[in-house]
Amino acid sequence: MFTFRFATRLLALVVVTLVGTGACAFEPGSEGGVGGGAAPAGAAEQPTGASGTPGPDRSAPASPKPKPTPTRSGPTAKPEPSRSAPKPSSSPSPAGCPQGERQRQVETYLTRLGGFGKLTVDGRQSAADCAAIKRFQQRYDIRPAHGRAGPLTYAVAKRLATTDTDVCGRRSGLTFCVDLTRQTTWVMRDGKVIVKPTVTRTGMAGFRTPAGTFTIDRRNRKEWSNPYEVWLPYWQHFTRGMGFHETTTYLHDYSLGSHGCVNLLHADAIRYWELGRIGSRVVLVGSRSG
Repeated sequence: MFTFRFATRLLALVVVTLVGTGACAFEPGSEGGVGGGAAPAGAAEQPTGASGTPGPDRSAPASPKPKPTPTRSGPTAKPEPSRSAPKPSSSPSPAGCPQGERQRQVETYLTRLGGFGKLTVDGRQSAADCAAIKRFQQRYDIRPAHGRAGPLTYAVAKRLATTDTDVCGRRSGLTFCVDLTRQTTWVMRDGKVIVKPTVTRTGMAGFRTPAGTFTIDRRNRKEWSNPYEVWLPYWQHFTRGMGFHETTTYLHDYSLGSHGCVNLLHADAIRYWELGRIGSRVVLVGSRSG
C-alpha cells in the first residue's frame, strides 16, 4: 500500500511539472505576436513570405536567435527605379515644354518671321526653340502659351509668314490693310509696312466682311453696340456698322467669328487706335465666307 501511494504521488508531481512547462512555451509575447494568438519564439525576426511560415515543429524549443542582416531586413530589398535609372544628358522635350506634331513647320515659319529668338530648324525641341515658341504664343494670345508647336500655333505662324503685304498696294499716306483670306492685318505708310502682319478675325457665316476700299468715318475709344449689347473698345468704323475694335471673346475661336467687324488683340487695337484718324484709308482684300 505504501509503495502504491508513493508511486501515485511521484506520478502527480511529474504531471504538474510537465503542465507548467507547456504553459510557458505557448504564452503569447508582447512583441512579434500575430493577431493576439501564440507566436513561436523568434517570430519577430523571421522574414515574411513562404520562408517565414512556421513548420510542424512550431512547439519545439526555439533555436538561438540569429542576428538580422541588413540585406534581409533593410529597405534595399525593394530598390526604387527612379533613383537607379540613369538621367539622359539631353532631351528633345525640355521639362514644361513638350514637342508638338508641327515642330519643324513652326520652326521654319518663326525663323522666317523673325523677332522671337534663335531657332534651329531640325524638328526637335530645344530650350531655345521652346522660349521662341512661347514668345510667339504670348504675342498672339495663343492659349496655353506652353511652347508646344501644335495645330493652332502652326496655323497662326503660317498665316502670318505667308501674308503678301504687297496686295494692299503701294499708296501714299496711311493705309490699314486686311487679308480676309488669311485673316491677317497690317499697316502701311507711303508703301512701306510700319506695323507687321498680325492676326484678326472677321465676319462669320451670314455676316461677311466685304472686300474693298473704305475710310474711317467715326471713332470712339469705347463704343456701345446696340444690337449686341456689348462694349467695343477702340472702335473705328469704316462701313455699314463694321469697323476695327478689340475682340470681346477669344480671338482664335473661329466658330464665333464677328458680325462683320475686324477683331483685334488688345495690343493691336491700341496701336491701330493711335495711328488711325478720321479719313484714314482701309483696304480689304481676299474673301472669307464665314
